[in-house]
Amino acid sequence: MVLGLPLSFADCAQGVKVSAALRMVVMSCEGDTSDGRALWATVFASKLCSHKTDCGRDTLPASSPPVDKPDIAELAGHFSISSLHIFAQELRVLLKFKTAILVGALLLFGSNTLWAVSLPGVPAPTEEAQKPEPLVQGGLLGAISSSIDDVQDKLDLNENLVDAWRLRADRAADEVDKLVNRPSSRSPMSVVGDFLLLSGVWLGAFALLTVLGGLLAKRLNQGRWLRTRQRSQDLLHYVLPYTLPALICLPLTLYVSHFLQASVGRALALCFAYATSSGIFSTSMLLCVIVMFNTGHKRRAVQIIRSYCPRPLFLIGFLAALSDALTSPQIARQLGGNITSSVAVFTGLFASIIFGLLVIRLRRPVAHLIRNRPLATRLKQPSLQESLRIFSGLWYWPILLMVMVSAINLIGVGEDNQKALRCALFTTILLIATVFLSTVFQHLFKSRKTEGVQRSSAYKERFLSLLHALLRIVMAVAFIEILGRIWGISLFEFAERNSVGRAISESLSSIGLIFLVTWLLWVVLDTAIQEALKPPVNKRSTQPSTRIKTILPLLRNAIKIILVVICAITTMANLGINVAPLLAGAGVVGLAIGFGSQQLVQDVITGLFIIIEDTLSVGDWVVLDSGHAGTVEGLTIRTLRLRDGKGFVHSVPFGQIKAVTNQSRQFAYAFFSVQFTYDTDVDKAIELIREAGDSIREDAFLKYNLQGPLDVFGVDKMDLNGVVLTAQFRTVSGGQYAVSRAFNQRLKKLVDNSPWVHFAQTYPQQVLMPKRTVDEAQEGAITEEHSPVLLPDQPRTQ
Repeated sequence: MVLGLPLSFADCAQGVKVSAALRMVVMSCEGDTSDGRALWATVFASKLCSHKTDCGRDTLPASSPPVDKPDIAELAGHFSISSLHIFAQELRVLLKFKTAILVGALLLFGSNTLWAVSLPGVPAPTEEAQKPEPLVQGGLLGAISSSIDDVQDKLDLNENLVDAWRLRADRAADEVDKLVNRPSSRSPMSVVGDFLLLSGVWLGAFALLTVLGGLLAKRLNQGRWLRTRQRSQDLLHYVLPYTLPALICLPLTLYVSHFLQASVGRALALCFAYATSSGIFSTSMLLCVIVMFNTGHKRRAVQIIRSYCPRPLFLIGFLAALSDALTSPQIARQLGGNITSSVAVFTGLFASIIFGLLVIRLRRPVAHLIRNRPLATRLKQPSLQESLRIFSGLWYWPILLMVMVSAINLIGVGEDNQKALRCALFTTILLIATVFLSTVFQHLFKSRKTEGVQRSSAYKERFLSLLHALLRIVMAVAFIEILGRIWGISLFEFAERNSVGRAISESLSSIGLIFLVTWLLWVVLDTAIQEALKPPVNKRSTQPSTRIKTILPLLRNAIKIILVVICAITTMANLGINVAPLLAGAGVVGLAIGFGSQQLVQDVITGLFIIIEDTLSVGDWVVLDSGHAGTVEGLTIRTLRLRDGKGFVHSVPFGQIKAVTNQSRQFAYAFFSVQFTYDTDVDKAIELIREAGDSIREDAFLKYNLQGPLDVFGVDKMDLNGVVLTAQFRTVSGGQYAVSRAFNQRLKKLVDNSPWVHFAQTYPQQVLMPKRTVDEAQEGAITEEHSPVLLPDQPRTQ
């Protein structure tokens, strides 16, 4: 039962065959000729109509002959509208009613399965089991590890390259064997004679011309016009002894070679003569160009280049010219194509390597030549100077890239040399454009920062720096993507079409977003702290308090540590590292440290409360209960750092501080206690004290330390030594010491010049000793004690 109708297996099979044939014919009429399917459909339909099949038979043929591939041109000629008409007539006879219904259903709902079912012996194509994309777990590290196998499978090491070089080496060995064992009309000695003759001609001519050129250059340099022109002398030193002889000796050698028969010796001599002349000529010309920069501050760089360059430049020119000479058809016919091509490849490769090493060796002297300009030019064109400065640090990268591409093409890794050279050229242009854009952005942001340094806020400056950094990152990503597309690789396509690529891109994006948010938070918080600690720039700005100067640096360090820890944890999570054990372990370790380091915890908590309560600050002079005294230089999370009056530094843990005497808070008092003799006029003494105080207030340097006038308290006490008068100044915190020293100095001078006021002196006091008993006198010697009698004005002897 099919579609509710009693259909037999034969009906179904017949309907499938006919529907497939009809599909083929329809596609042929519509012009679908891809892969020859239209013509194949016509042939199959014709064979199906001509097949003698009984419509009422319930069984299918056991087998059918295989369908041979027809001639497409012949089938196209026989296929016409009349053939379709005949096919339709036979089809009406062939079909039954039930088969027609099945054919219609299959034509309406059929799929590509009909193509295979209609052909006997061909199995129906099943849907290709698509390989499921690998499940990537473990973040970025997991994605990278899971992609290693795919990269190894897709990496093509071009094993044919090794086989090609092995074949070339075998053929070169055969050519060498044939060259040695080949019968020749000339003896080996005559071949060697040709080589030595041509080599001697070149060497003799070059030596003679070099000596004559040196004498001529020396003669010309002694002239009045060239005596003061060092660069002209250096040019003649290279042109006359080297450049001209190299240009003359090669044509002379070629002329002499025409009188000799063609031989291996002649070919080798011409190759070496051409290579040597080219090396000398190229070296001398490059040195002449370098000599032109021998001015001003560039002399040292030119001296370094001239002392190091000649031998490597000659070797590069010699090898490059030898490689070019060996690839000529005349030399290849005489020595063998495989021999010359192999030697040419190796000489060119050596020349490329030496050139790359030379560029790396001279990158700093050449950079000095590029960026060094006269002072007037630097001041007149600062943008150009900045561009040259940036280019001087990157000039050798395009050259090294071209050298690398040249070496790759020489060994034959690239399938298309022209394509590789074109890609290298585009890469060089891209690198230069990227450097140019980077320079433009740098000038743009630098000029904005210089112009708006006074009127722009600190937040704007920091955000502009952040924007500049983001633009540089975007430029780097764009450079990598464009460079990959130039060489046939796209990172974005890899990230879109591959599960591994998607995993890597998502992890990298998450890590980048984490770094960006962390950086943004740090910029905002650090700028706020720096602005709070910044000293005032005008009268309306307020000076930051010592409490702020103490707390904010600690807060800044704490914020930095917190941001770094959070960024590290989230980054490790995106890398695929399980951070849960790390956090649990950190908690356990912290708990163990808390129990094992109770003193450390006590120091931290005590220091935290000392800082919060503003008990002391940086710059305060404090005296601790432990006996330490000095100026507070710094506060950490655990210790207090003091510097005493002798310059020694004391580090005191907060846990050891029980009491603090801070002598530097708000204000202080400069207290004076002066003792005068009894014969001193007290009123005169008070007048002198007030006069000394007035001089302090009129002092240009000391008056800023005072917060009020001098308070004279009068007679404080009287003792055996004299009368004590007291007074005090209210000063700023820390200013009492300078005020006290200045007051004592001025008062001493005033008292010395006054006849009515005298400082008191210390008088000796009589000591009453108890009288000894008789027993005590017998035990020891009796000593008479006499109390000294001193005059009232006589001071006590020291």
